[in-house]
Amino acid sequence: MIINKKYEFTIEDRPGPAWAARFAAGRAEALRWYLGKGRGPAPDPGECRAALARFMPALLPHYDDACRLIGDDRLGHGILSHWRPGPVAEGCSQAVWLGAGGPALVRNYDFPLAVVTGRIECTCWNGTAVIGKAQRPWGGLIDGMNARGLVASLTAGGGPGQGPGFAVILMLRHVLEDCATVAEAAAVLAGIPIAQSQNVTLLDRHGDHATLFLGPGRAAGVSPLPVCTNHQEGVGPDPSPAARHSLLRQERLLAALDEPGMTLDGLVDRFLAPPVYSRRAASTTAYTAVYRPADGSVDYIWPGRRVRQRFGGFVECEYTHDYGELDP
Repeated sequence: MIINKKYEFTIEDRPGPAWAARFAAGRAEALRWYLGKGRGPAPDPGECRAALARFMPALLPHYDDACRLIGDDRLGHGILSHWRPGPVAEGCSQAVWLGAGGPALVRNYDFPLAVVTGRIECTCWNGTAVIGKAQRPWGGLIDGMNARGLVASLTAGGGPGQGPGFAVILMLRHVLEDCATVAEAAAVLAGIPIAQSQNVTLLDRHGDHATLFLGPGRAAGVSPLPVCTNHQEGVGPDPSPAARHSLLRQERLLAALDEPGMTLDGLVDRFLAPPVYSRRAASTTAYTAVYRPADGSVDYIWPGRRVRQRFGGFVECEYTHDYGELDP
């Protein structure tokens, strides 16, 4: 089956009636994500709001506004909190570039295309502009950058654990709303309980960078490596096929960074080719992004198409990508 997907680049300072209409249209898919498979009853909305007030209080006024927009929908309020969501598995690869044209963070987002939100936003919730790839009905970001020069981007951590905590996509929103440096963002992320194993790579305009290994029931680990895929400190003596593929992608990207004469464009080319680029239907590379925090610009890339956006010059537009026949 050939898949076409439309991406919309939009400016929406804060959620309003248009957002509420999108929430209503996408509520069924959001509920499937939130409830997951095989989990118990959804938490009470009071528990959800209390968790948000404790761990990400700066987002609470925006959460309350969003809840008012959707009315008396208790399960909807739980969805919006991102507290204790069902498990999600995704791929993704990312690398930090500190050479000419940098600092930059290059990343592939790998996920089933049917549930990828085709929305890339420029928002301004707290007075700081944020450009990012939105996911889910409110707040969540897969990757993004703020006008203060901080980039944050996620990959799955590879661990099977599930615990009481937040979806990582809201945690990324939180640090991009409130933080300006890698040190600030790392300290904030380490103090928020997370629902499942995730990696977050941080980069700021000064070139400082780190990848945090996060997961339920563990202290945050910090990796100095400039490449992150879908495993954390170790994969064991008999790795699964997914872990082996994660190690392969990491090795290829680390080798690319070490190549004499490598350029930022050359690194991007590696992200657009196997084994880093995926054409598997179960986890397709939806897009490639190149964030440049020093000049506040980002390129969203598909084979044959590049859309550049920047702070102070974000252009609303649409692009539909033809992914062709995907591999099983």
